[in-house]
Amino acid sequence: MIFPTRTSYANQKGKGTHRALDRCTQFARRFKYVLQCDVKQFFPSIDHAVLRETLSKMLPDESVMWLVDKILASGRGVLSEEYEMVYFPNDDLFALQRPRGLPIGNLTSQWWANCYLSPFDQFVKRELGCRGYLRYVDDFLLFGDDKSELLKWREKAIKRLERFRLTLHEGGAYPKPVTEGVPFLGFQIFPDHRRLKPRKGYAFRRKLSHLVKFAPHEKVNASLLGWINHVRYGDTFGLRRFMLNEFGLLAKESIHV
Repeated sequence: MIFPTRTSYANQKGKGTHRALDRCTQFARRFKYVLQCDVKQFFPSIDHAVLRETLSKMLPDESVMWLVDKILASGRGVLSEEYEMVYFPNDDLFALQRPRGLPIGNLTSQWWANCYLSPFDQFVKRELGCRGYLRYVDDFLLFGDDKSELLKWREKAIKRLERFRLTLHEGGAYPKPVTEGVPFLGFQIFPDHRRLKPRKGYAFRRKLSHLVKFAPHEKVNASLLGWINHVRYGDTFGLRRFMLNEFGLLAKESIHV
């Protein structure tokens, strides 16, 4: 039976963004290099036949598969405008008609996305023998001490992803020293510290500026507290204090930096 593996951190109880960040930091302290990869057009590319086969192994009771088929049918072509056709080995012209795509917001889509790449996770761990690997939805990291080995793993990963009718974004998918920082889940992760990506800080500043002007106090507080509780997982004390001070929120008793 196939279930999301322990190396997958999205949409699972006891996992999540912050656990993934912690695991990334652990690997950045253990290994010299990181290979960062992300799947191109992941949700629009999910092939219904491949997903159904995977789910049938996870749910061997055929009485459940009728519901799976019904949900899959409802999502057919939902992201077709975002999909750029890719032909894989042995494809014919009818490959264009293959049902694909999952609606991103559905709870089943989030869970099924984990299941879809679970066999790939096992391939990386068991066949490639990568001891430093983690995935969050369609972003995954491979850590190692040998650049040439990571490059070989990259080529094998690309080949294996063909089985799932998936491709990688080409840009940046090359080994880099962990000391340069690992961009992952909105942070830049170094072996000894984490920084929030600048664009994330700028984006929230624009949002907060709008909320302070037009939203009720309770909504401002809720948004601000949610942001603070997230970014405190990085070295952001100065940023948090600056943001609160800029909008005159530093002295409010309900807000703690």
